[in-house]
This record gives sequence, C-alpha cells and structure tokens, in this order.
Amino acid sequence: MSAETQRIVLLDGGMGQELRRRSQRPATPLWSAQVMLDEPQLVVAAHRDFIDAGARVIITNNYSTTPQRLARDGDPALFAPLQAAALEAARQAREQSGRAVRIAGCLPPLVASYHHELVPDDAICLRDYRRLVEVQAEEVDLLICETMTLTREALAATRAAVERQVPVWVAFSVDDADGTRLRSGEPLAEAARAVVAAGASSVLVNCSVPEAVTTAMAQLAGLDVPYGGYANGFTSAADLAPGGTVEGLEARRDLDPERYAEHACEWVARGTTLVGGCCEVGPAHIAALAARLVALGYQLDDEAE
Repeated sequence: MSAETQRIVLLDGGMGQELRRRSQRPATPLWSAQVMLDEPQLVVAAHRDFIDAGARVIITNNYSTTPQRLARDGDPALFAPLQAAALEAARQAREQSGRAVRIAGCLPPLVASYHHELVPDDAICLRDYRRLVEVQAEEVDLLICETMTLTREALAATRAAVERQVPVWVAFSVDDADGTRLRSGEPLAEAARAVVAAGASSVLVNCSVPEAVTTAMAQLAGLDVPYGGYANGFTSAADLAPGGTVEGLEARRDLDPERYAEHACEWVARGTTLVGGCCEVGPAHIAALAARLVALGYQLDDEAE
C-alpha cells in the first residue's frame, strides 16, 4: 500500500506520565487516577493537548482503577466515581475540541503492569473485566485492552468486550529485548491470532521500547485486522514493582519528539496504520509524528471513521 492511499490513525500518548509532569502533587501507587480526585482539570487539558497535536483516538484515564488495584492502593468504593470521572474528562475534551475523536475505554492489567505472574485465574479475570466493560460500554466508541503480558488475560478482556458488542483492540506489551515475545515469554504472533479469533478488531504493541515495537510489527503483519504500536520512553519498565510508583523509572534521553517520530514512521513503513505513544510520550511527540507522516505523504484519519 502506498503512502498516498494508506490512512493512518493517530492515538494519543502516555497520560500517566503527562499528568505527573503537570501535577504539583507527589506520585502515588494510584498513578494518574489520583489526579482524577485532586486535579481533574489537568486530565481534560491533557486530552485536549493530545487532540490538538493530532490524536483522533484518546484513551480514558482509568488505567489504575481496577478492583484489585483499588483494594491494594486506595479504596474500592472509588471504583465507580473514578470510572465516571475518567469518562467525563474524555467527553469534555472531545466536546471542547470540536473534532471527530473516538474515545477508547481502557481495560488494563488487573493487578500490575509487566507482571504476568500476578494475573488472577481465568474466572476472576473474566468477572472483573466484565465489571470494567459494564461501566464503560455505553460511553465509549471502543475498548483497548492495554499492556497485556499474558494471552489468557488478553482473552478474558477481549471476551468481556465482545459480549457487550463493543469494538475491542488488544495491545500487548513485549519483551524489550525480544519483540517477538510477550513479557510472559509467549510468542506474540500466537497471542495476536488468539485474540483476533476471540473477536479483537485490531492488535497493537504498547508500553515497550520503540526498538522492540519495530521488531514486533513483523509478527503482526500477517493478521487480517489493522495493527499498530505505541511505545514507551523508559530505559526499562520491567523493574516496576506492583504497587510501586513511576518515580523509580528512568526516562530515555534519546527519544525527543523527532526521534520518536522516526521510530513510529518505521512502523508505518512496515504496514502499521495505528500509531501513538505510551509512557513518556507527550503531545509534542504526537505533533511531531503527525507532521512527519504528512511530510512523507501519508493521509491522517481526520474523521475517526
């Protein structure tokens, strides 16, 4: 497919780290969810800045509001209020922008990012993903299962969304040293085929270093659904402890907006049509990516079809 006919959908960047930069409050294990309680206006503003940068899919700010995480790090009674606040912030940003933007609800790892060994059993996964889907389904255009490190966790999230007939994208996190495998060690290609068979309408790779995402694209190229990637900007994310804060992670110094855009354009050259950013990728990165894609002759999906 030539650049002239290939339409690219831009996703937003990493909301959690963007909010950390904007907030004056210390980091907590609840990550960006704490901002929903203390400074909700920052969430709306961050969504708006990503939209203004070119993003036409924005992901709701509810990554750390699973039942398990709230029980461990906060208050389970906050589940409904935090979900509602995240959805409202995304709606406000879209309305203020006047753009045709899709809102993607978030189905994150239930217990912790990067730790496949902590994934609950299948029954609990399906029960709690159903709960997450139920509170978001009527308010979003699609759902994204993010940072999936284990096939069965991704399948549970996918099935919960498909049951409610909500379009679902699945984003896997791969080994930073081997983009052909999930962080669990499972082959990415097999995991991708499994979620597509379960009803996923797109497959992506996220929250991994850009180089690993580049490798991963070849594993997704044979799918019959759109595929893509949105990388993080950490030197290493695998050392994040369950219940820990992102203060202990180090940002790469070699991923300014222009360099990140180079990586993402390499994915597009390999057939990717869905690109954005994860942790440490801000509005300036998305703006640089949008500009680079246009300069290369690609058409950006401005109508979020």
